[in-house]
Amino acid sequence: MSAQAAETEKQGRPTAKSLQAAREAGAFALHDRTATEAVQLLTELARGCPSTSWIAGTSLTGKIFSRRAIGDVIGMDALLAGSGTPGGRGEEAFGGVRVTGRWANVSGCEDAEWAGLAVLIDGTLSWALIPTRDLRVEHTWSAAGMRGTGSHTLVAEDVLVPVGRVAPLDFTRLAGDMVLFGLTALAPVVGATLGALDLITAMFASDRKPYMSAYASMGESPAARTWRAEATSLARQAERTMLALAAAGPGDHGLDMSGAARDCRVAMDLMLDLHGASGFAESNPLQRYWRDVAVASRHPHINAFLAANRL
Repeated sequence: MSAQAAETEKQGRPTAKSLQAAREAGAFALHDRTATEAVQLLTELARGCPSTSWIAGTSLTGKIFSRRAIGDVIGMDALLAGSGTPGGRGEEAFGGVRVTGRWANVSGCEDAEWAGLAVLIDGTLSWALIPTRDLRVEHTWSAAGMRGTGSHTLVAEDVLVPVGRVAPLDFTRLAGDMVLFGLTALAPVVGATLGALDLITAMFASDRKPYMSAYASMGESPAARTWRAEATSLARQAERTMLALAAAGPGDHGLDMSGAARDCRVAMDLMLDLHGASGFAESNPLQRYWRDVAVASRHPHINAFLAANRL
């Protein structure tokens, strides 16, 4: 999948090969996996392509929303894009509800078969499942990182959602899932950091020498070994925290989760220090991992400021 990551970013959505590899790995059927199994798979995907992993994670979140509100009414491995922000309104109509609205930042919306969208129906927060063929995509996603997620805006214009695909959304039924929702954002960040660490490990195995030094290799340099060890320690610490939270289950883990995301950012900075300015060349995948981590780690689920602000 790493071979597809650059093209995924260039075209602003996962390549067909990336989507197929993710589907074959079971990444779009994670709602029947344990939290630990889900984050491990998302992490491994992100090691190759963070954007594809991110889309798989948001699909998992949307399927859980759908299962809690409506039940299992779509295919096991169908890709679902979604938004829990009520960007639209629904009006009761014969046979169902007519929905009109706009939902921004819907990751994977160009490739998903289904969209799960929060709507207000007579003041009641509800969840609607709509085939994406019935929606319009506005290309609004332009960000420094996670460019391959295609997190554009979905638009519904008087779309009839039949009975059986729309229901009130009761957040008390989602209380036990909130940690997993955060972990679906954290796992791609951890995986991207580990993917960057793979590049640094390969650099140490190459004949590259530290710039402006007498050392014959990166491994000969005590400073280089220290930088690498610190980056490795932080990346692995973030991974351990993520897996511990997955095993722990429900609870207030916002600070732990955002702390792991910050560990990833610090690890990325150390790796770029170690690599030097050439790590920012557009041809170097290290800068892509760095940008993806910088953007994804500020998601509301794992944002350090927001976690502290909720105390």
